[in-house]
Amino acid sequence: MLIGEVSQRSGVSTRMLRHYDALGLVKPTGRTTGGYREYSADDIRRLFHVECLRTLGLSLNDAKRALDEPGFAPAELVGELIRHTRARIAAEQELLGKLERIDAAAPTQWGDVMSIVTLLRALESESGARRQQAVLAQNEGASLPVEALVEAALSEDDPNVAGALRWSLARAAGAGLTDLAVGLDSAVVEVRRRATVAIAAVPAAEATVLLMRALDDGDAIVRDRAALALGSRHVAAAMPALLEMVVEGRSDVEAAEVLGLLAEATAATDDIVRAMRDKLDNTDDSPTRLRITQALAEIPGAAAREALAELTDDGDRTIAATASAIAHTRERRKR
Repeated sequence: MLIGEVSQRSGVSTRMLRHYDALGLVKPTGRTTGGYREYSADDIRRLFHVECLRTLGLSLNDAKRALDEPGFAPAELVGELIRHTRARIAAEQELLGKLERIDAAAPTQWGDVMSIVTLLRALESESGARRQQAVLAQNEGASLPVEALVEAALSEDDPNVAGALRWSLARAAGAGLTDLAVGLDSAVVEVRRRATVAIAAVPAAEATVLLMRALDDGDAIVRDRAALALGSRHVAAAMPALLEMVVEGRSDVEAAEVLGLLAEATAATDDIVRAMRDKLDNTDDSPTRLRITQALAEIPGAAAREALAELTDDGDRTIAATASAIAHTRERRKR
């Protein structure tokens, strides 16, 4: 069979066949009277063996060794090919991920693409300062790789970088909430905490719905962060969790302030005071009763004034003195 027919049947170009011949990889065993290469059945079989080995990623030299060396052991070479292939696939997947994030950001100009690529590379840096600077350097209105920002926010340990990432996601007008919601279901408590804080930074109504979910989390810190955010948004459902924070002494001052905002903005003042008085009546723990008394200072209205007036006669002198001081201060402010 002449070279042209071999090329047509095998799909290997005549140029490559000549290259194989020069390397001694596939040499035609005969020549015509006119001096043209002539391939035998064994030559064709060897050619197909070469092409088969090349589909596995073998170089031409390795293919020649595999076919010509009687003691050639393929296991080590195949193992190396597997490692190289996995590395190549991982690199391609990483590239694909970057391209998909760029595409999701919907850049309109090449300058936007360059800005996104710069940010993605900076987020991979080991330097917290560089990561933070890259996030803060994004121009307002610029296309943002929201998925990458969410991934970074859910894994970032550096508080300064984490704050910058939350700021950037807040600018995205809720675009990252779907991905952040996945973080709320993570088995890793730190991820759920980061997700809750990041969601709290987004002013969208959808964020409020997600924060309501976080109120039922098994981790107290997740519940506390959700409650503080919801209370600041005047969501009355946060009241029990905020009161729990006061009772347990977890960020109780901040919780009391938010309870005050909640009471002022809703019709829940009497309910809040009633719940506080119930807690006071059902505990003998002095520090707990003192925290509740101090929290009453933040609650506006007559119900809180009445509760404080009663506490001025409390058997615990510290409670009584604290209630008296608060009542006096409130009365002075009215004048």
